[in-house]
Amino acid sequence: MIRFLIPVVCLLAACDTSPPPQPKTEARQPNPVFETQIQAVEKARAVEGQVMDAAEAQKKQMDGTAQ
Repeated sequence: MIRFLIPVVCLLAACDTSPPPQPKTEARQPNPVFETQIQAVEKARAVEGQVMDAAEAQKKQMDGTAQ
C-alpha cells in the first residue's frame, strides 16, 4: 500500500493548479536604438502642423482674392 501511496502523493504535489506569477511590467522606456527614428517622427509631425497652417492661410488668402 505504501508503495503506491508515495508515487500518488508525488504526482499530486507536482500538479500545482495556481497560475504562474506574472512578470513585473516596468515603465517602458524607448529603446536607444530607435531614438533617432522617434525624433524624426516627432519632427515630421511638427513640420506637418506648419504645412497645414500654411495651407490654411493660403486657402484663406485665395478665398479673399476670389471675392
